[in-house]
Amino acid sequence: MILVILVATVLIAAIISAISKDSIRIKTYTTLISSIITLWLSIRIALDVVTSSSHIITAIPYWISIDGLGALIVLLVSVVYFTASIFSIGYMKFDIASSSKLYYVNFNLFVFSMLIIPLIKEPNTVWIAVELTTLFSVLLVGFENTNAAIEAAWKYIVLTIMGAAIALLGFLILYWAARQAGVEHYTWSALLIAAPQMSPVLLKASFIFILVGFGAKIGLVPLHTWLPDAHSQAPSPVCALLSGVETTAILYVILRLLPIMSASLAIDVNTWLSIIGLISVGTAAFLLLQVKDYKRLFAFSTVEHMGIILVAFGLGGASAHIAAVLQMIGHTLTKSFAFYAAGSVLLIMGTRDIASVRNLIKKSPISGVALLLGGLAIAGAPPFVLFLSEFSIIKAGLSQGKYIIVGILVLFIAIAFFAIMNHVSRMVFGKDEKKSSEQIAPVTLPISTKITLGIAIIPIVIFGVYIPETLNKLIILAAAIVGGS
Repeated sequence: MILVILVATVLIAAIISAISKDSIRIKTYTTLISSIITLWLSIRIALDVVTSSSHIITAIPYWISIDGLGALIVLLVSVVYFTASIFSIGYMKFDIASSSKLYYVNFNLFVFSMLIIPLIKEPNTVWIAVELTTLFSVLLVGFENTNAAIEAAWKYIVLTIMGAAIALLGFLILYWAARQAGVEHYTWSALLIAAPQMSPVLLKASFIFILVGFGAKIGLVPLHTWLPDAHSQAPSPVCALLSGVETTAILYVILRLLPIMSASLAIDVNTWLSIIGLISVGTAAFLLLQVKDYKRLFAFSTVEHMGIILVAFGLGGASAHIAAVLQMIGHTLTKSFAFYAAGSVLLIMGTRDIASVRNLIKKSPISGVALLLGGLAIAGAPPFVLFLSEFSIIKAGLSQGKYIIVGILVLFIAIAFFAIMNHVSRMVFGKDEKKSSEQIAPVTLPISTKITLGIAIIPIVIFGVYIPETLNKLIILAAAIVGGS
C-alpha cells in the first residue's frame, strides 16, 4: 500500500496544480507538501526494504514491487524532488519571461513518471514509464518559450524518441526470447532465473538495442548532443531533476539487464560498458575545456559521470559495483546542488555566459561560495562524496589489475577536473573588467534559494566522510542486485 500512496501523492499534487487555475500559491505549496510527504514515504520504503527478511516490498504481485536497487532510485528522486520544490518557490518569481500556470503540473507529472520506473516489474511497461519522463520533461525544457529553449526542446524530443524506438525494438526482442524460454511471468526476476535457457543471440541483440536507445536518454556519447542544450535552457530546478535523477532513473533500466546478460553469458557486458563509458568520459572531458555556458558546463559533466558509472560497473566485482552505486548517489546529490548554484548565479547576473561572470564572490558571496563548492564537488575534490566514490572505483580497478582502464579513466577525470575548476575559479575570483557604469543592478537571492543551497550541500559533505549504516546496507543491496545476487 505504501508504494501506491507514494505515487498517488505526486499525482494528486499534479491534479491540484491543474485545477487551481491561476493561484500560484496553491500550486507552489501543494508541490512542496507533496515533496515532503514523498520524501518521508521514500525513507520509510528504504528502511522497510533494508530491514525486511526478503528485502522486497510488494504491492501487486508480478507488477508493482520494489527491492534495494529500486528503493535507492526512489529515494534519490524524492530527495531532489524536495529540494527542487523549495528552490522553485523563489526562482519562478524571477521567471517573468513565461507563465507559471503549467509549470507545477508538468513538474509533478515529471516526478511521477520517474517514481514509477523502479516500481514496475514488467519490462515493457517500464519502457512506457521511461517515455512518460520524456513527454513531461520536454514541456519543461521549452518552458521559457525562447527560441533557444524551443530549439533545445525539439532536439531533445527528436533524439530521445529515436532512442525510444531503438529501445522498444530491444524490449520486443527480449520478450521474444523470454517466450521462447517459457517464461510465465514476464518480470525482471523471472528473466534472471530463465536467462541460462534464453537464446544468447536474442539476448545480445536486445541488450545492444536497449543500451543504444536508452543511452541516448542518459547522454552517452555519441547520442549526447541534446543533453547540454536541454539542461542549459530548462529552469534550474528542472535541470536538477533532468541531470540529477532522470538520467539515473533511466540508467536503472540498463542496470536491470546486466545480471540477466551475465547469467546467460550472451554478451561480455563488462567490455561494452567499459568502452562506451570511457568514450563518454573522454569526450565530455575535452568538451568541458571549451564550454562557454556555465549551465552547459554542468550538463557536460553529467555525460562524464554517466560514463564513469558505466566504467565502474564494467570493472565487475562487488567492490566496483558498490563504488558505482555510491557514484550514482554522489552524482545525483552533487549535480542537483550544482544546478541550484548555477540558478542562483543566473538570478544575480542574468546571463549564462561564463565570460560575463567575474568576481562573483564580491557581487554575491552566497552564490560565489555555492558555485565554488558545486564546482569542487562535481569535479571530485575531497572531502565531497564524489571524491570518495571515484577513489573507490579506482581502487577497485587497481585491485583487479585493470591498469589500462583505470589509467585512462584517471587521465580523463583529471582533464575534467582542470576544465571545471578553470571555468569556476575565473567566474568566482576573476577580475571584472567592466566599467562601473556597466555593472548590473544588485539582486537579492530569494530566501528559498538560500535554504535549498544550505540543505543540498549537507549530504554531499557528510557522505564524503561518513556513510550511515542503513544507507550503506542499501548500497550493498543495490550493488548485489546488479551483480545478480
